[in-house]
Amino acid sequence: MEHIVIIGNGISGVTAARHIRKNSDKEITIVSAETDYFFSRTALMYVYMGHMKFEHTQPYEPWFWKKNRIQLKKGFVSKVHSDANKIEFSNGETLAYDKLIIATGSKPNKFGWPGQDLNGVMGMYHKQDLENLEKYAPNNKVCKRAVIVGGGLIGIELAEMLHSRNIPVTFLVREESFWNGVLPQGESELINREIRNNHIDLRLGVNLKEIKSDDIGGVKSVVIAETGEEIACNVVGLTAGVSPNIDFLKDSDIETGRGVKVNRFLETNIENIYAIGDCAEQHEAIGQRRPIEAVWYTGRMMGETVAQTICGNKIAYKPGHWFNSAKFIDIEYQTYGWVWAQTKENEARFYWEHKDGKKCIHINYDKNTREFIGINTFGIRMRHNFFDRVLNEKKTVDYVLEHLADANFDPEFYKLHEAEIVAKFNQENNTNIQLKKKSWKRIFSV
Repeated sequence: MEHIVIIGNGISGVTAARHIRKNSDKEITIVSAETDYFFSRTALMYVYMGHMKFEHTQPYEPWFWKKNRIQLKKGFVSKVHSDANKIEFSNGETLAYDKLIIATGSKPNKFGWPGQDLNGVMGMYHKQDLENLEKYAPNNKVCKRAVIVGGGLIGIELAEMLHSRNIPVTFLVREESFWNGVLPQGESELINREIRNNHIDLRLGVNLKEIKSDDIGGVKSVVIAETGEEIACNVVGLTAGVSPNIDFLKDSDIETGRGVKVNRFLETNIENIYAIGDCAEQHEAIGQRRPIEAVWYTGRMMGETVAQTICGNKIAYKPGHWFNSAKFIDIEYQTYGWVWAQTKENEARFYWEHKDGKKCIHINYDKNTREFIGINTFGIRMRHNFFDRVLNEKKTVDYVLEHLADANFDPEFYKLHEAEIVAKFNQENNTNIQLKKKSWKRIFSV
């Protein structure tokens, strides 16, 4: 019987295993050095914040794996011997495979800062990070202050987590405004305000120089590169992005760049070896997408895709239109299509912000054809299926604004802002777009 070995028990690897089992009787083994069972990484913050227990982050009960004949093996893979079709563990043990799926995910970036490996320095990507956080920052008596280095989505999640336990937080962000490599100015400034309104010490345009040690190998302070200022702290969160977790492949024949190089079928240069999730790097980017995407839903889609190929139905990976969602403390964020940090030559933009400073939308469209390109929405929930259809059908910005009520997904009794948004667009663009009422079809469809 053909043996499929999957290295990594994140969303990509587990999705691949589930769909291979759904479509075949192949032998399946999932290997992980992190945890015994698959869990939701995005839920780690809610464990620390007291909203759930760690066992609640496991979508499947322990009996699920045996019932579905998916073997689980805990161990650290140190090498892949592609010539012999086997993987080697750090203890010298080996495991043979017929087909291998590499789904090892990401690891936090470290840039050689002095002190970056001290006790109390951590990322927020793995279960071990959560355990370290509980150890070094259980409360504001043990941890008098935490410093977070890097201004992305993980950084702001970690800030919110620490803030929930009343631990003072200093947030070091090298950009001049939060996440302004991704967000346009209006949205970036809105998030700056949200961070500061929650009494988080946001420092923009600064870099970490070093982390200083106390007498027992823990964190004593950090030093800011630009000013030399020393900030006393007990915990340092390193959230300056992630890199594919592929160090164990450095002596293998598998082609790598930043990640494991794959084609559109998620195949590597070695026959019967595949890579999926955020350790995989497309040889050629798909449309405007980046070659490596550390996004939950693309990892799931890659798992489904590679399972079909392994089960004899070879299909290409097609992620569709870009979308993403996140939460910046109390402000929910969604994006559909493309709204770049900087406007491109052929584009026109429309920005609306509510007077409370906690809601906004930013629409991007072709200034010549008026074709809708993308939308950012903060504090107003919008329907994914609406924008997916609009992008597929290449609808105009006028159509989107006319049907904005159908796009809205806020709960009943929330105040609606579509009329105000359309009125502002008309005023700025000398148009006469009329907002259509919600269709009954939209109200009763989920």
